[in-house]
Amino acid sequence: MNPVVIAVSLMLVLSLLRINVVVSLSVSAIVGGLVGGLSLSDTLSTFSGGLGGGAEIALSYAMLGAFAVAISRSGITDLLARKVISQLGKDASQSRMLWVKTLLLTSVLAVSISSQNLIPVHIAFIPILIPPLLHVMAQMKMDRRQVACVITFGLTATYMLLPVGFGGIFLNNILAKNLMDNGVTLVNSQIPQAMALPVFGMFLGLLVAVFISYRKPRQYDLAKILAAEPESVELNLTHIWVALLAIAVALGLQLYTDSIVLGALTGFIIFTCGGVIKFRESQDAFTQGVRMMSLIGFIMISAAGFAAVMKETQGVESLVQSVANLIGHNKGVAAFLMLLVGLLITMGIGSSFSTVPIIATIYVPLCLQFGFSPMATIALIGTAGALGDAGSPASDSTLGPTSGLNTDGQHDHIWDSVVPTFIHYNIPLILFGWIAAMVL
Repeated sequence: MNPVVIAVSLMLVLSLLRINVVVSLSVSAIVGGLVGGLSLSDTLSTFSGGLGGGAEIALSYAMLGAFAVAISRSGITDLLARKVISQLGKDASQSRMLWVKTLLLTSVLAVSISSQNLIPVHIAFIPILIPPLLHVMAQMKMDRRQVACVITFGLTATYMLLPVGFGGIFLNNILAKNLMDNGVTLVNSQIPQAMALPVFGMFLGLLVAVFISYRKPRQYDLAKILAAEPESVELNLTHIWVALLAIAVALGLQLYTDSIVLGALTGFIIFTCGGVIKFRESQDAFTQGVRMMSLIGFIMISAAGFAAVMKETQGVESLVQSVANLIGHNKGVAAFLMLLVGLLITMGIGSSFSTVPIIATIYVPLCLQFGFSPMATIALIGTAGALGDAGSPASDSTLGPTSGLNTDGQHDHIWDSVVPTFIHYNIPLILFGWIAAMVL
């Protein structure tokens, strides 16, 4: 009857039944609060109080949507699509189509990786880059689940391995700091080594997704894609230069101030002042962008409320303590159950960055008790924290791909983003995280 287990399980079941994720999170939070001993009034109060934690992210998504619409109206996305189509050719042979698919997936993967480590814009690139390519993907009958897995791999695997950008925050500022604060002696250079085996498991999952699970053609309705696409604009060299300036300024401001909101807002203003969007049309453009990203924003707000209720019930601590009582003296069982609990916690909270501080204080004494080495402890807690990030309905690692791939309403968030990434990444993470804990 642990509130975290019940709430997360209910949320997953409702989501798989195609109940709206916002409704699933809200209902599950209330049930979890009541099971955890909170009154209905306290549960609702905690849930409402926690909603503010997701407000900044939701506003960031809304501004990104408006910025993406402005970019599409500049014609630069039309130029990108035309370049890809020209590579494909009118009478594309199978080998030519394979080449373009490979180029497309490799480029998307490279941009996803760069968004975490090289140019840390996180998911900001998705609503800008992906929607213009949906038409080309549909012409080649590419399965969007394949693309979702590629994007999610780039968003998650690299911050778990490379200590730069968001990876530096996760590995050094969060994982290393919380481990050392709880008594683990380590140096930062050990962390990527310890996380290499779990990330290798994710890489194998990526290969399976691309070359086995989703390699077969999948049909999409071109009429829906065309209806969702912005009207094709006549290429204007001035507008292209304005778009490049707006993108560069937005990126620079985001990196300098660590604010997606300020970067996207400034970019939108540059588009308006540069004549790409007429002043009288700016309201419509902004509204269109907000509408495009509104569901994602509401999910993130609801997830913050859900996480607040789970913390208030203290269900995480009781869950870990219950697991500790069940383990006995079996080291292998201890490693597996710690990973499984990490999966449950992150699936509910939706963020590995928020999960590690919660579990580290409880997991470190358990690891020391069972004689795990510092490297094995890093692998266990790092993997347990990241587990679920790729397969949670409330994680931006799944919400991000959905925001770009579902522009025309033909990509279901749960069945086309969450389930594929859960199968191909979380299962290998548990397996290879367990192996790393046992051999390091």
